[in-house]
Amino acid sequence: MQISMKLELKDTPGQLLAALKPISDIGGNIITIIHQRDPNSSENTLTVDVVLELAETKLDTLVATLRERGCGVVRIGKERLLQKQSLIMIGHLMHTDISDTVDQIDRTGYAEVSELHMVMPAINEPSTAKITIRAVCPEDMRRAVSILHDVSKKKDILVLEPLEGVE
Repeated sequence: MQISMKLELKDTPGQLLAALKPISDIGGNIITIIHQRDPNSSENTLTVDVVLELAETKLDTLVATLRERGCGVVRIGKERLLQKQSLIMIGHLMHTDISDTVDQIDRTGYAEVSELHMVMPAINEPSTAKITIRAVCPEDMRRAVSILHDVSKKKDILVLEPLEGVE
């Protein structure tokens, strides 16, 4: 699972290493580190934003270890829907209940619609929408897109997938 953390550290030598070593020790993979000093801080602290990959079962242990080492854990964000794909839908989207189409993906528990941008030229004309789906893994994304295709076929909606890797 991808996790973002905002840490508050004392602005003294060795504190960044003290915050990052437990991540490595527990088997986490650091993706990004942003280390900033706040010149206006009267408490002589700095913030560090870390994005890492870590098994969710190890998160509580990591947080406890960081706190034991004097690192303040200000924020934790979990991102479980790591796959993202956008598709185009063309048809009478409102007349065929777009919320039902979205609900059928959202109900799966492994995927959800994260964005929907629609253009409706006239009440009796077909609409166009860009739908963005997020899923846990590539297989779940394939399953969610398959659901979208099945629902769209029943509602006479055309779904266009991006042409990836075509020059």
